[in-house]
Amino acid sequence: MNKTLSPSLPRAAMAVPLLLCLGLAACAGSPSRDAAGASTRSATTVFTAQRSTEHRDGDDLLTAGLGLAGLQATVPPGFADPDAATATEARRRAIWANWRGIADLSPGGGYGTLYGDAGAVPGREFHAFATAPGATHPHRVLTQVPDAFDRARRCIVVTASSGSRGIYGSIAVAGAWGLPKGCAVAYTDKGAGTDYFDLDAGIGIAADGTVATDRAASTFAVDAAGVHGVAFKHAHSGDNPEADWGRHVRQAAEFALQALDEAIPDAAPFTFDNTRVIAVGISNGGGAVLRAAEQDDDWLDAVVAGEPNVFVDAPGARTLYDYTTEAAILMPCALLHLQGLPQPPLTAQVAPLWAGRCAVLREAGLVEGDDTAAQARSAHAQLRAGGWTDDALRAGALSVGFDLWRAVAATYASAYGRYGVDAHPCGYHFAAQDADGSARPATAAERAGWWSDGSGIPPGAGVGLIDSRMAGADPTLPGLLCLRALQTGDDAHARRVQAGIAATRAAPPRDGLPVVVVHGADDGLIPMAFSSAPYVAAARAAGRAEVRSWEVANAQHFDGFLMLPDYAARYVPLLPYLYAALDRVDAHLAGGSPLPGDARIQTVPRGAGAVLEAENLMVPTR
Repeated sequence: MNKTLSPSLPRAAMAVPLLLCLGLAACAGSPSRDAAGASTRSATTVFTAQRSTEHRDGDDLLTAGLGLAGLQATVPPGFADPDAATATEARRRAIWANWRGIADLSPGGGYGTLYGDAGAVPGREFHAFATAPGATHPHRVLTQVPDAFDRARRCIVVTASSGSRGIYGSIAVAGAWGLPKGCAVAYTDKGAGTDYFDLDAGIGIAADGTVATDRAASTFAVDAAGVHGVAFKHAHSGDNPEADWGRHVRQAAEFALQALDEAIPDAAPFTFDNTRVIAVGISNGGGAVLRAAEQDDDWLDAVVAGEPNVFVDAPGARTLYDYTTEAAILMPCALLHLQGLPQPPLTAQVAPLWAGRCAVLREAGLVEGDDTAAQARSAHAQLRAGGWTDDALRAGALSVGFDLWRAVAATYASAYGRYGVDAHPCGYHFAAQDADGSARPATAAERAGWWSDGSGIPPGAGVGLIDSRMAGADPTLPGLLCLRALQTGDDAHARRVQAGIAATRAAPPRDGLPVVVVHGADDGLIPMAFSSAPYVAAARAAGRAEVRSWEVANAQHFDGFLMLPDYAARYVPLLPYLYAALDRVDAHLAGGSPLPGDARIQTVPRGAGAVLEAENLMVPTR
C-alpha cells in the first residue's frame, strides 16, 4: 500500500497535545482509524513515566554536544561527582559509550569523512516505558524529534538496540542515518538494557538514567530477600524478552507517532497511514526488526537488518544459544588448528590456556587425539561439520579472548528459562568483584556508571560474572558443560530453556515488504550461515520476492573493534553498507526507484597502517 506522506489538512485546532505523565502514571495511546476502519495505532499500548527534554545550545540529539571529536576521545565524559551522575551527564556518557561500542571512530577509519554523519542535530527527546502483552516488566522507548523534522516527507526510523545495550544502543545506526535527514528516530531497548538493580543496596536506576533514590524509584527491581549481587533486565525480568522483540519495535513506532503529535501539533495527527516508517537494526537489533517485519498489517514500509541474530526453521539454521554454547567449549581448542589469527588475543599468551582446554576435552571424551595438535584438529573438524567456516572461526577468536561466549550463554540461559537471580540452573550470578574475582557489594561510583557504561550483559561497567562451578584444571569448563546440556539435554531445566528458545523462532516477512539483509561474510559472533542466509532462503521459499541480501566480504561483527590495528588491516566496517541500504530503500519508497539487487560485495582490506578509502569498500551502486 502506498502511503500518503502529508496530512489532508493542518489540524492545529483539532490536535490534542500528548499528555506528559510524571512518575509511573499510565498514559494510553488513543487509537485512530483510516477511511477503511483499520486501526493505525494500537489501542492496548500503555506508555508510562513519560517525559520530554530539549537538546540545543551546546547539546544535541546525535552526539550530546560532543561532536565527532568528542566521540573520538578515548576517555569518557566525566561526572562532576563520581558517585552521583546528573541526568545530563549520564545521557552524554551513554551516547559516547554507545557510539564507540558500535562504530569505528578511529583515525583513518573513515567515519565522518568517507561515510556517516555525526553533525549536531538539535531537537527534543521523548522518553517512556511500554510493556508487551503478557510481559511483567516494561521496555524503554525513546523518540528523538529533530527541530528540522521534514514535514514534507514525514518519516520515522524505528530501531532496536544491538546486543543487550541500553536505549541509546542504536544511535550510531539509526540516529546517524535518520536524524540528519530530518526523520524522527524511535528506539527501544527491547526488554534488555542497562537498568541494573543492586540487590545489596536495594536500589536501581531511575527513569532519567541516574541512580534511583530508593527501590520505588527504580525502573527495574526484583524481590530476592537475602540474595546478593546485581540483577539486570535481560537475564532476570522473567519475561524472555527476545520472544517479544518484534512487538517492542512496533510499540516504539507507536510511541513515535504520539511524540510527533506532541512535538508538531499543527501537523497532527501522525499515523502509520501518513508517515513513512523504516526499521533498521544490527545484531540483536537486526533480529528484532526482522521479527517486526512478520506483522501482517502494513504499518511498516521497509526493513534493513544488519548481521541479524535471527532463527528460522530452515536447513542450516541454528539458534544463537546452540552455536554459542558449542563455541564456548570447542573454539579455544579448535583455534590452535588455524594459522593467521587476528591479534588480539595474543596467540603466544593464550595458546597454553587453549592447549589446556584441548587436554581437558580429551579427558572428557569430547575430542580425539594424543597430542594438542590432534585434539585441536578434532575440535576444528567438529565446528566445521556444524557449519562454521574458517573465516568465521578466525573472527570468533575475539569472542574467545574476551570470554564473550560464556557471558552470552549464561545470560541467555537465564532469560530463556525465565530464572530468578538466585535460580540459574548452572549456578551463575552477577556482582561487583574484588581483584581476586570474589563477589562484593558495589560502590556508589560503580552504580553511577552502570546505566551509561554498561553493555547490558556483564562483565563490564563494574559488574562481573560469578561462576559457582569453577573447579579443576580448566575452571570455567564445568559451567560451560552445564550450559551446553541445557541445549542438548532432556531434563526439566533443559526443556524449560528449550521452550524459551523455541519462542524466538522467526517467520517470513509480510508479503510485499521490502527487506534488505546485510551481513559480513567473516562474522564470527553471528555467522551468516546460521542466521541471515537461512532467513533469506526461507523468505524466498515463502514467496517473499522483495527480500534482498548483501554479503560483505572481509567484514566481521564488531565495527568498534576496528580500532585494533590488526582488525583494521583485515576487515572493513559494516556500517557503510547499512547506510547505503537505507539510502536505497528510502529512494525506492520515495520515488519508485528499483530495490537494490542481491550482492556479494568484494571488498579490499586496507592493510596495515593504511587509511580506509572508497575503493576498499566497493559499496554497491545498483
